[in-house]
Amino acid sequence: MPAGAFLMEEFYYAGGLPVVIRALIEKGYLLHADALTVSGRSLRDNVADAENFDERVIMPFEAPLTNSPHIHVAVLKGNLAPNGAVIKVSAASEHLLQHSGPACVFDSIEDYKSRIDDEDLDCDENSVLVLQNCGLRGYPGMAEVGNMALPAKVLKKGITDMVRISDARMSGTAFGTCILHVSPEAALGGNINFIKSGDVITLNVKERTISVNVSDEEFQKRKSDWISPPPPEGGYERLFHDCIEGPELGADFNFLKGCRGSAVPKYSH
Repeated sequence: MPAGAFLMEEFYYAGGLPVVIRALIEKGYLLHADALTVSGRSLRDNVADAENFDERVIMPFEAPLTNSPHIHVAVLKGNLAPNGAVIKVSAASEHLLQHSGPACVFDSIEDYKSRIDDEDLDCDENSVLVLQNCGLRGYPGMAEVGNMALPAKVLKKGITDMVRISDARMSGTAFGTCILHVSPEAALGGNINFIKSGDVITLNVKERTISVNVSDEEFQKRKSDWISPPPPEGGYERLFHDCIEGPELGADFNFLKGCRGSAVPKYSH
């Protein structure tokens, strides 16, 4: 789930990740099969005996779940996400993979929670929900709030999905046409922070684009009086704020870059 009919428990009983790794190695896909692992054996040796007990769950290469080129995760770019954004296409609705609609903007998770069920919310099923300031620095942390629940007034119509955009993340098993990890994030002054309700957003997964009908000049005007949020006073939260890199770089601390080897320069006893 959500792409197929089975759950992670069934994936486990079918043989789990070792089966997938073995299949990838045998097909020559990307993996360094001879790399040494913590077991003391190579990756190839670790999965040499892995057996697929249920090909309905872990399908063979010759009979994939789908042959659609749009079943995977896609990286989108455009003036809304210059450094990129991510959509899990397998969880999205086919009819929304190419869509244009007016933005309905929430400037924080608190703003979203306070207004999403308001009957007077200026929003319908064609709108694009935009959640700001839920990225790594803005929340802070990699908050699992990107798969926003739909407005109550829309749900009452029987609508089950809308395009949703944020600098947050969502669960790997969540459903919805959700564009996530927009970068740069709102708290860094990314363009997502300056989208206003009513701006028309266009999603085109086939073209790998996500854009908003706001010119560069207009974005600069909107940014002219913006003041970045104050950093945390101290502690781990300040370290995280100052040193975390964007999702397009792995959302890791910048001081962990590079290889420092395994030498012990000085013993402590």
